[in-house]
Amino acid sequence: MTTSTPPDTPSAPPPHQARTDQHPAPDEASTLDRARRRYRLMREPKASFRDLDRRTKRFVVGSVVTLLTTILLVAYLLPFGYMAITAVKSEQQISDPNSPILPRSPATVTYEGEELELLDVPFDDGTRALAMLQPGRQESVFIDPDDPENPITWEGNWRTLEPAYELDVQWDNFSRAWDTLDFPLLIRNTGVIAGVGMAATMISSTLVAYGLSRFRIRFKGLIIGTLLATIILPRFVTIVPTYALYSEVGLVGTWWPLLLPHFFANAYNVFLLRQFFLTIPRELDEAAAIDGASPMRTLTTIMLPQIRPAIIAVGLFHFFFAWNDFFEPLIYLSSRRDLLPISVGLYDFLALYDTQRELVQAGAFIGLALPLALFFVTQRYFLRGIDLSGSIK
Repeated sequence: MTTSTPPDTPSAPPPHQARTDQHPAPDEASTLDRARRRYRLMREPKASFRDLDRRTKRFVVGSVVTLLTTILLVAYLLPFGYMAITAVKSEQQISDPNSPILPRSPATVTYEGEELELLDVPFDDGTRALAMLQPGRQESVFIDPDDPENPITWEGNWRTLEPAYELDVQWDNFSRAWDTLDFPLLIRNTGVIAGVGMAATMISSTLVAYGLSRFRIRFKGLIIGTLLATIILPRFVTIVPTYALYSEVGLVGTWWPLLLPHFFANAYNVFLLRQFFLTIPRELDEAAAIDGASPMRTLTTIMLPQIRPAIIAVGLFHFFFAWNDFFEPLIYLSSRRDLLPISVGLYDFLALYDTQRELVQAGAFIGLALPLALFFVTQRYFLRGIDLSGSIK
């Protein structure tokens, strides 16, 4: 009997051979390694801030500082922007919840003796400001203010349309606030208080700073330390005894309590001017003394021209302080309404017209205009005056 042998079947590979076949061939491995290296070279290298060159570092730091300064400046100027915009709005514009930020009012047009409100009507070619003549549920008739003779039929619900606004600046708010507040009287009172006090503090602070910086005085260190210690003393600590003193001599109800203290210098101003005097070489004093100049002549002819920016800065500091001072004028001049400065006058105006915000903001804007204009005119001297680097170039 013959037997047939089964066909040859492939035998299973050995275990070690099966594991070996799972790894790529040597040529494929080298190709993958080269591809990985090429990919790593193509990637953008990571660089830290310390690895940058000096010019790039300066640019990055300057950009960050500029950005932060701009953000702080915008945040600081936002209240002033609100004040300026509110000052030129009407009461209706302020109370309207749908009113835009700018002083704008709903636009109107007069048609056949009737005042019609303009609405923003959408069309295929854009939005047009039209006045509704005949409202309807599905169709409404509008007229174009530029072509009122040709009515326009619009399909849609007119109740969904928004009113059209136009720029409507209320400049008369400033004239109303000017007349209601009696600004000429307030500006006169504030000008006298600020002007006389500014002249007094500039003269007294210059003389004290000149003496403390150029002459040998016994206990000079104690005097300077005591003078600087008054900076940390709050005004409210001395207001009661000071008021009692002025009341005893009969000066309450006059400008003298606001003017007399400035004839005896101020610690801030003395310290600022003294630092400027110390930057001037003493050889100039000695040369002037050899020529026969007295100390006062040396001060007026040699020192003052050198520290002129600092003196102007001191004067501006006091002017802004006197212009904005509210506490002391309120105490000493409460019985004399005709002598009140602008700070107290604006407060009284706010108490009377607190519901008319447009007039309050217009009055505040007028009170801010003069100091702001003065600062922009004298800002060059002001910035030089607060710079304590050498005064002689």
